[in-house]
Amino acid sequence: MNIAHQSTAIAPDLLARFIALVGQKYAVTDPAEQEKYLVEGRNLYRGTSPAILRPGSVAEVAAILRLASETGTPIVPQGGNTGLVGGQIPRGGELVLALTRLDRIREVDATSNTMTCEAGVVLVKAQQAASEADRLFPLSLGAEGSCTIGGNLSTNAGGTGALAYGVARDLVLGLEVVLADGRVLNVLNKLKKDNTGYDLRNLFIGAEGTLGIITAAVLKLFPRPRSVETAFIGVPSPRAALDLLNMVQERTGGAATTCELIKRIAIEFAVKHGPDCRDPLSAPHPWYVLLELSSSEDHGLREALEDALAAGAEAGLLADAAVAESLSQRQSFWRLRELLPELQKPEGGSIKHDVSVPLAHVPEFLAEADAAVEALVPGARPVPFGHLGDGNIHYNITQPVGADRAAYLARWYDVNAAVHAVVKKYGGSISAEHGIGVMKRKLLPEVKDPVALDLMRTLKRTLDPKGILNPGKVL
Repeated sequence: MNIAHQSTAIAPDLLARFIALVGQKYAVTDPAEQEKYLVEGRNLYRGTSPAILRPGSVAEVAAILRLASETGTPIVPQGGNTGLVGGQIPRGGELVLALTRLDRIREVDATSNTMTCEAGVVLVKAQQAASEADRLFPLSLGAEGSCTIGGNLSTNAGGTGALAYGVARDLVLGLEVVLADGRVLNVLNKLKKDNTGYDLRNLFIGAEGTLGIITAAVLKLFPRPRSVETAFIGVPSPRAALDLLNMVQERTGGAATTCELIKRIAIEFAVKHGPDCRDPLSAPHPWYVLLELSSSEDHGLREALEDALAAGAEAGLLADAAVAESLSQRQSFWRLRELLPELQKPEGGSIKHDVSVPLAHVPEFLAEADAAVEALVPGARPVPFGHLGDGNIHYNITQPVGADRAAYLARWYDVNAAVHAVVKKYGGSISAEHGIGVMKRKLLPEVKDPVALDLMRTLKRTLDPKGILNPGKVL
């Protein structure tokens, strides 16, 4: 899976001009120090770069892109380097524009329920700033301690709160973007209503830095919940889990903010390999739901949850449930969920998919994908989990017991084709929240409407006519 290095030589005098724009202190040229910028977390993608440029202001980003446009120098923007499809890694020779020094929270406006953050602000820092103002910024994902707002928006991150609050795109009111020619687009407003022409903001969210570089954003805030209740629930099937979610929503007035679906095998991996990970319930169950409810009221939510779970049990939708009795128990439930991707590694190679299908078809997708994988690679172990509330399943497949890891991973594209065929059958998407990057670039023409793909290419040519922004990604 390692990408080929396509060398793009930059003359020493030109490189010196780029370095001068940020200062030698903020240009990383030593190979050992560059390592953390050039390798992504799963070690699937590795790149090379003559320099990692770390600008400290929007003016410096603009100056870098003006020079890049003038000289045709390719640029790869990067946030916290937590992406999973290779979109933030240079393919070989490009300059990397690391935005982590753009880390100011420019304003928290509790009255307007907005917060203006620069691109390099780490997600957890944005969450904390909102909390300090008695507000909630609901974007939450496993990498929140290191991923950045700019990266979240560039990939249109989803996360565990999408059921109630939507994905990253739904949490943005305005943007500041540096274009390929160095101009700064300022649509950094707080307005919920603004019908003055095209919505330029949404062109750049989810574009993975191929149309412009996001440098700041106005984000939506929400009232901070006064009560939160969390339950780990054993269910007989994905269909029962989906029916239970609908029942809970009906009985609690839509209070569910998170609904995660987890197959039993994932819990077994966690208990086997995770430090201090315990089985959440007294007996094993085929599937589990991690359900969280939130309310602006400081009372009544626990009773509403328990009533809904009792009704679910009576209807045969659940076999057992544990409602968190303390903050530490709630944290242990969440820790189990967040460790799932990491705790598959000791079991060998894992072929991963970030897909979505319409909610009603999640059960059929899981059953048919399992059958397709078993037919292709007998003994392979599907380990699906994900965000049931929005139809986003991380359909990961661990190698058969005792199989050769390299030989199994060599089947990556064959397995992709089998799983994606089931996704397509049910009108789903091959990328729910991770993006396209390098990994899925060649797959895009197979699943994207031809007219939509043509419009995407037209936008790319218009906004980046010299092809300098994150070349070789998405398109």
